[in-house]
Amino acid sequence: MPTVIEPKLIAGNANKPLAEAIARRMSLYRGMSVGLVDARVERFNDQEIFVEVFENVRGEDMFLLQSTSNPANDNLMELLIMADALRRSSAARITAVIPYFGYARQDRRTKARTPITAKLVANMIAEAGIERVLTMDLHAAQIQGFFDIPVDNLYASPIFALDIMKQFDTLEDVMVISPDVGGVARARELAKRINAPLSIVDKRREKPGEVAEMTVIGNVEGKRCIIVDDMCDTAGTLCKAAEVLMEHGATEVHAYISHGVMSGPAVERVTKSVMKSLVLTDSIQPTGPVADAPNIRILPTAPMFAQAILNIWNGTSVSSLFETDTLGPIYEGIL
Repeated sequence: MPTVIEPKLIAGNANKPLAEAIARRMSLYRGMSVGLVDARVERFNDQEIFVEVFENVRGEDMFLLQSTSNPANDNLMELLIMADALRRSSAARITAVIPYFGYARQDRRTKARTPITAKLVANMIAEAGIERVLTMDLHAAQIQGFFDIPVDNLYASPIFALDIMKQFDTLEDVMVISPDVGGVARARELAKRINAPLSIVDKRREKPGEVAEMTVIGNVEGKRCIIVDDMCDTAGTLCKAAEVLMEHGATEVHAYISHGVMSGPAVERVTKSVMKSLVLTDSIQPTGPVADAPNIRILPTAPMFAQAILNIWNGTSVSSLFETDTLGPIYEGIL
């Protein structure tokens, strides 16, 4: 009688709390203990990364949990070296679970003599022996095509929709805002889920990281506005958009962001901004200042990732998790 291969989780240092939460949720779903494989990921004195796996993984279905967030290069190298260690230990299959996929903003050549780093990273991941990637809210959907291996891209919008329906007493005066033209598809998806109208803030940049002008396309007067985006880095654009919306007559401004990069002055800007709340997922481990900020909330992604991992292991549909009706029971009592 063939032995059933159980899913095994192993985590790098990028977001240990999320990895442990995913393990706990899988234990709950399966009715049996699911823990993280015992391993050490350390650095030599010259900061070279060393990995040692203490458990037998021969013939196992391995899920490697690691966001490639700040420090992006260290976390990416941890991912690649851990994958190599698992491959050389004869793991049957290695799936990289990357809640936040770094370098995703470099997905095309915007000027002459510039790289397409997202494609380079995709090549490195496949070459390291990873056979499948599970991620969430890629900065650009076409990045899935950079890989020659299967990529499952989950969406935060169903989780956002559940939270909005719980947090807002009525949705009649709610309007979803895209902070730029490129994010319209993402904002439209959430607007459709909560049956709300859509507006756009058109921004024009003089240079990267600096917004020269913003124009609101649509009437936001008397509306409670929800800005939707895939990431918040320094929060300059986000806070400026909130100010422009308030100047155009919005009564409140909230923001729902998939990945809280929150670099440099981001927390201070958000705390002092006119935004009533900023909601992030835990795809990137929140720093102390982010966790302590009075107007920032963190939504858990572990229930969704745990179910997605089990669906991949079982060979069942991952796209079922794109629907609010499917995620509703999974998040019952959590949001």
